[in-house]
Amino acid sequence: MKFAALVSGGKDSIFAIYSMKQKGHEITHILTMMPERDDSYMFHHPNVHLTAIQAELMGIPQIIGKTKGEKEHELKDLEALIAKVAGKANGIVTGALYSNYQKERIDAIAKKLGLESEAPMWNINLEKYWEMLLENKFKVIITAVAAEGLDESWLGRLIDKKAVKELIEISKKNKINIAGEGGEFETFVLECPLFSKKIEIVEAHKEWKNGSGVYVIECARTIPKK
Repeated sequence: MKFAALVSGGKDSIFAIYSMKQKGHEITHILTMMPERDDSYMFHHPNVHLTAIQAELMGIPQIIGKTKGEKEHELKDLEALIAKVAGKANGIVTGALYSNYQKERIDAIAKKLGLESEAPMWNINLEKYWEMLLENKFKVIITAVAAEGLDESWLGRLIDKKAVKELIEISKKNKINIAGEGGEFETFVLECPLFSKKIEIVEAHKEWKNGSGVYVIECARTIPKK
């Protein structure tokens, strides 16, 4: 079947594409929302402009939508974006893991437009999920943190087995979601099997205030995989 994928640049949306392609489905378009505010209820914000590079490396055309990021109003903007692929794709794929808020709203929009809604990692075991990401050579960095137990040192950090173990320990103490779906942290994918090249960060800086922060990627380039 043909699916369009909602992509924020983070691990969940990119791995959802990988999962669907492994099952033999075609991804016709990358759909990306650009929120005008940092605290959007629905949409990932840090470094979302770099999804253009990811789409290019996957060889999939990207359609961009814009939203002011206001609760519920942003759903109308999302519907307008998804409507652009109605007739070109059979469904929408997302990286939703456990968020009913996100999944129920996307399911409703898809149903209204006559499209299927797929979330291939829905209710996945989160420790197993990290194992799958690492086993399939996903290079993932942290681009924002907003949870007790996650300090400035996590910004820009590449997630490896050691980092996953630390996230599990922090979760036991502070009850965070180790995949970050509760807003504890955001991610960005630098390399994965879907990319023809890998993304290298040329220039970036950290912004930290009142226990939360963002890793702002100012300049990135693509380089050949080793």
